[in-house]
Amino acid sequence: MGQTPTIAINHLGCEKNRIDSEHMLGLLVEAGYQVDANEELADYVIVNTCSFIQDARQESVRTLVELAEAKKKIVISGCLAQHFQEQLLEEIPEAVAVVGTGDYQNIVDIIRQTEQGQRVKAVSANPSFIADEHLPRYRTTNEAIAYLRVAEGCDYRCAFCIIPQLRGKQRSRPIESIVAEAQQLASQGVKELILISQITTNYGLDLYGEPKLAELLQALGKVDIPWIRIHYAYPTGLTPKVIEAIATTPNVLPYLDLPLQHSHPDILKAMHRPWQGQVNDDIITKLKTALPDAVLRTTFIVGFPGETEAHFQHLLDFVQRHQFDHVGVFTFSPEEGTAAFDLPNAVPEEVMGDRRDRLMALQQPISAQKNAACLGQTLDVLIEQENPSTEEFIGRASRFAPEVDGLVYVKGTANLNEIMPVTITATDDYDLYGLTAEEARVF
Repeated sequence: MGQTPTIAINHLGCEKNRIDSEHMLGLLVEAGYQVDANEELADYVIVNTCSFIQDARQESVRTLVELAEAKKKIVISGCLAQHFQEQLLEEIPEAVAVVGTGDYQNIVDIIRQTEQGQRVKAVSANPSFIADEHLPRYRTTNEAIAYLRVAEGCDYRCAFCIIPQLRGKQRSRPIESIVAEAQQLASQGVKELILISQITTNYGLDLYGEPKLAELLQALGKVDIPWIRIHYAYPTGLTPKVIEAIATTPNVLPYLDLPLQHSHPDILKAMHRPWQGQVNDDIITKLKTALPDAVLRTTFIVGFPGETEAHFQHLLDFVQRHQFDHVGVFTFSPEEGTAAFDLPNAVPEEVMGDRRDRLMALQQPISAQKNAACLGQTLDVLIEQENPSTEEFIGRASRFAPEVDGLVYVKGTANLNEIMPVTITATDDYDLYGLTAEEARVF
């Protein structure tokens, strides 16, 4: 073993967590540590955990147990570390450190302390740190894609969500800082920039006294990145000013990820959703009128305590009426420390599962129809992978976000990490199939 230990990072959870992993990698590389993707070769494994719902916690714990059995020195970071710091140190003797969500920027000092035989607990009670463009970053995504965090934390207290307790209050980065990082990413060849925070439509509220997403989008319009995508847009924050910025800034995609969670006012009220009193129908209709080309993705929670069959039918009717492009469905997960944890009238597991299946079955033909509308069109596609065995390329049209939506399978000559025109020749429920321009001419 060389002088400096080798370190691997096992990243779990959301893309906000991924950015924390990328900063830790950047700091470690800058400090001269060896970084290896192969955990077996590493002396230390940093597990950047998720604690959002029970399934995510179980995956995090499973990963930690497997590494402990392999006798690795484990550094536990991320939301699980923030959530269960004492229990983790107690139950996993192989854990040499726990690092909270507001402390990962100190990873180099933490590793040095553990090298001296210390067991480190670095967890701030109220996380307040947010990285800027000066913190080193070693990207783990495909070369052409980058996530850019515009704010961290959340001031809302939705009844089902533990995130504000794990990530702290909202803190936005200045527009200049975000633009500076976007320019760095553009110089690295990034073609798609995905803006993320807990609630991107609230961007700037804490810093400027009012939301400044419209101004941020206009500033990013001057950066040489062809696609800018907004994630997690609360519908009430999509003001005429923001909608105008989306419509008039050429590189901002009309793709909106709206975390609606439900449609029935009673359930939204029980969820403590901040816009519970406003009718969803009006918001969605206004949005579609203002941005007729918008691609709308949303997520729903089924089985929230007290959800009746009538409430669920309201949600089915809502989804049928609005014809969203993409829909994700989660069953309710009771999280200790949240207002919904011990609510009465729990919905049985099998009923929740059945509702999820019914909602997805309703959405499937809608998604298929949206894809079918692309048949014969020539779409810009970001080419991300090559499959040598089929001589096909795999990419995404702008209507598909990475990881969560469909793919485009492309025949013909293409360049990786470039946006190319592709003529769509076939579609199915989730994916598109097409030919590059010269291949289409032959076809």
